[in-house]
Amino acid sequence: MNWLVAALAVCVLVPSVHCASDAVAWCYHLPSCNDTTWPTIATQYCNGTRQSPIDIVSSSAQPDDNLTAFVFSNYGSTTALKKIENTGKTVKVTLGSGVGVSGGDLPEAYDSLQFHLHWGDGSSVPGSEHTLNGQRFPMELHVVNAKSSYNGNTTQAIADSTGLAALGFFIEEMSGNATGQPASWKTLTSYLANIAQSGESATIAPGISMDDLLEGVDRTSYYRYLGSLTTPTCNEAVVWTVFKKPIKVSKDLIDLFSTTVHVSNSSSPLMVNVYRNIQPAQRVTTQRASSGSTSTTCYSLGLMALSLALGRS
Repeated sequence: MNWLVAALAVCVLVPSVHCASDAVAWCYHLPSCNDTTWPTIATQYCNGTRQSPIDIVSSSAQPDDNLTAFVFSNYGSTTALKKIENTGKTVKVTLGSGVGVSGGDLPEAYDSLQFHLHWGDGSSVPGSEHTLNGQRFPMELHVVNAKSSYNGNTTQAIADSTGLAALGFFIEEMSGNATGQPASWKTLTSYLANIAQSGESATIAPGISMDDLLEGVDRTSYYRYLGSLTTPTCNEAVVWTVFKKPIKVSKDLIDLFSTTVHVSNSSSPLMVNVYRNIQPAQRVTTQRASSGSTSTTCYSLGLMALSLALGRS
């Protein structure tokens, strides 16, 4: 997850709090502070044992019958997206109060605080954080959630091994020659020109919802593991959910992220390859394969055997 973690992550997790400096000076684009240095510049967690992101190997995911459907609160609200910001590390969208998620074997209800994105260098150079069977997608969207019982106390949330829940969505290029699709993403990316420099932000006008941005994703099918923040200080406090089906976005809109926003001012480098490299594997669980598909296969094999038997008679 890409957000500025400072003073126990309070600066970013609580949008009303502003901090003068980061607890750790880190970056993506310079050898002196990129992710190869994080285990030494943020030693407490960045070299820990349950770090994120990981490569998810679908054949190794263990079935878990507790991984039921989520309940998404106010994800259909067209006024929930409040502000879009260039943090110097990512593009972050702050969500209004009342947006949340529960179910899905989460230990309790969580408040959805913000979402942000990770990308490479256009659709041709992928930049998702997680990979699936070794495949990296063009982009990844992370929705950051904190336990509702903490009532915004992020000091408690970051100290709890399940205090945060992250929802990860792969983003892949839409097939064909589509442009400006889907409409919700055309609206979202239209704000990028207003936040080209680090620290710039813009108010998002009512009109698009979280459901609009996640259109087409089966949110009942996902992978689950316990991991960490993917930026310093890499706190191991995150219940990760990574959805199997990606969001489809047209190439021109994906490319806008790596050609519009800068890491500092307009003369600084463009923001590209904003993702952490893969960390050691963790235990991953997922839904059990449906019995319907198994019975269908058996039925088909039975018909085939019967056909062969009749053919010999």
